[in-house]
Amino acid sequence: MQGDSRLEAKAQQKFSCPACGGESQWNPAKKALVCSFCGMTSPAQVELTATGDQVIVEHDLLQGLRAIPDDARGWQAKKTSVKCQSCQAISVFDPERVGQRCDFCGSTALVPYEELKEAFRPESLLPMKVSENQVRDAIRRWYGTRWFAPNQLKRAALTDTVKGLYIPYWTFDAQVHADWMAESGYYYYEQETYRDSQGETKTRQVQKIRWQPSSGQLDHFFDDELVPASRGVQPEMLRRIEPFPTKELTAYQPGFLSGWVVERYQIDLGTAAHTAREEMDAEVRGLCAAQVPGDTHRNLQVETDYSGQTFKHILVPIWLLTYNYGSHNFQVVINGYTAAIAGKYPKSWIKITLAILVVLAITGTLLLLANR
Repeated sequence: MQGDSRLEAKAQQKFSCPACGGESQWNPAKKALVCSFCGMTSPAQVELTATGDQVIVEHDLLQGLRAIPDDARGWQAKKTSVKCQSCQAISVFDPERVGQRCDFCGSTALVPYEELKEAFRPESLLPMKVSENQVRDAIRRWYGTRWFAPNQLKRAALTDTVKGLYIPYWTFDAQVHADWMAESGYYYYEQETYRDSQGETKTRQVQKIRWQPSSGQLDHFFDDELVPASRGVQPEMLRRIEPFPTKELTAYQPGFLSGWVVERYQIDLGTAAHTAREEMDAEVRGLCAAQVPGDTHRNLQVETDYSGQTFKHILVPIWLLTYNYGSHNFQVVINGYTAAIAGKYPKSWIKITLAILVVLAITGTLLLLANR
């Protein structure tokens, strides 16, 4: 954990332009801080070790579950927080920005959010890499391939409401040793005599299973298992734009967030660790099942031993499009680092009905030709 006086100084740091003194903001296209007044660019600074490596810290999970030190909390820069009364997302942004609508659902029901204790500070992040122009083009292309979307939606593409955001994730590492036992099943066939519906005696091959005990061991390392900590983005959407390449994380610096809205985590470390353990247990069980010899198996029992459990709190970039169509709310999510896209959209019942009629017509024609 870094908790010395340098961090306290950075907490008050404003990212001023070296040319005109105006406020600089992170620009993903230029991968630098860019002054919004004169356009001057300056690189974001990251902490390096004496060997030139970035500091990406893995924390002991058991110690973290007991207590997160106070010097690991806070954003290292002045921030304002608001909570949406509709989707419950907590948005964090620069104090100069005025929050009028929720960036996640578009609701105006925003209230100031005061923390009883500052949030655990992310110590690494993926900088926003995909530019806004690239995102707008990607959304237009994506809508162009949604064949059942209403034409009106395709023409509009709704790219004017796209928002760039950083959202929270937890990552978990663990070394797992598993001992498993099961009954392996081996297929074999016996000839069986039977009478058919005409009373004639016939024979057939019947599959049988020979069961015998088996056992084995498995060692597996989980590296950066991702658990989203967002309330503002639908979990199934996030899973569809993963992975976020954690090998390319950079050490957290507040300059990367300058000018961007950040969602504060609301899924705490304990809940996320429980989710990660369930996912790891399921994967380990699947890996053990794949080791069981034979054609099939039953009564698989797995005993696991976890060691070297660590975690990180990270931020990842996304672009989010939230819009209402009729009485329904829809989200389109774009991975801000890889440009992977996923979303939901309204369906035109006219197009769906026409498609069904076309399929029925083609099927009817083929049946007619086949019966001639």
